[in-house]
Amino acid sequence: MASLCTYKLMMKKLLWSFVVSIVAFGCNSEKQQALDTPSRGEITVVSDESFRPLVEQLTGTYSGIYPKTNFNVLFRPEKEAIAMMLRDSARMVFCTRVLTKGEQAVLDQRKIVGITERIATDGVALITGKANTDSLVTMAELRGLFNGQLKNWEQLRGGNQAGPVTLVFDNGNGSNIDFVLRTFAVKSIQGIRIFTAKSNREVISYVRENPRALGFIGVNWISDGDEALTAELSRDLRVLGVSDQVNPTGIKDYFQPFQRSLGLQDYPLRRPLYIISREAHSGLGSGLINYLARDVGSLIIEKLGLWPTRPYNREVYIQK
Repeated sequence: MASLCTYKLMMKKLLWSFVVSIVAFGCNSEKQQALDTPSRGEITVVSDESFRPLVEQLTGTYSGIYPKTNFNVLFRPEKEAIAMMLRDSARMVFCTRVLTKGEQAVLDQRKIVGITERIATDGVALITGKANTDSLVTMAELRGLFNGQLKNWEQLRGGNQAGPVTLVFDNGNGSNIDFVLRTFAVKSIQGIRIFTAKSNREVISYVRENPRALGFIGVNWISDGDEALTAELSRDLRVLGVSDQVNPTGIKDYFQPFQRSLGLQDYPLRRPLYIISREAHSGLGSGLINYLARDVGSLIIEKLGLWPTRPYNREVYIQK
């Protein structure tokens, strides 16, 4: 009988401890959500370095509207950036693809629904130095460079350079090289003359100093006509026009990675830009997504030369 009473007393204590922990968790969760709303709070955001100009302007402008918000913005290669979001080292990630089945399973196991929002159409820009008079290339020629069939500038039509082509990217695990390799179904880069710099800015510097280099960068680095940095980075560079036709008949068959060609889907090396968030409540991350997808944040995307998924509607009233 004594042992039965002891057992009941023990069970009551366990039940009480469980109730207290649930209440405490709920209070802490409510407290956290009260401190983290669309208009106040602090979160970590991670992005591929290819989108640094865009992400810095977007988060900076949002914090300017809501002074009680703060974004700790980190720039990592895309694969690492997505991994950081999955392990909760960042609340949200800017990237060029949706999660794979394996990556989505990580969130599913933790019963995190998450949000995936396409916010823009971006492009990978191809750049060479001014000394190279050839400013046109076809997708077939690029495919030849990446499968090893073409190796030298003189094998490309219209160029004045000679010698091996050096393909320059910002990072071996970044979004630019990952996108290009997926586009041309490249399984191995062995035997391909690829050089990786530390950033898109350093890709630009390398191309400027090496006439045989062909650089691959995020278009938002050179597409903001209002920024002095854009003018500085674009100096002494040529942005190549790209054609998806095997035998183009004229200049009209080539397109550069700027806004109109991205929006009309003419530029062959275009790609989507997503925000993926693991946020489980209506917090600062949700506020930023709404600002970009449904508010005037799309104007910043336009300003950076990309094509917003949901352009901001501007109503003009004309009075006689």
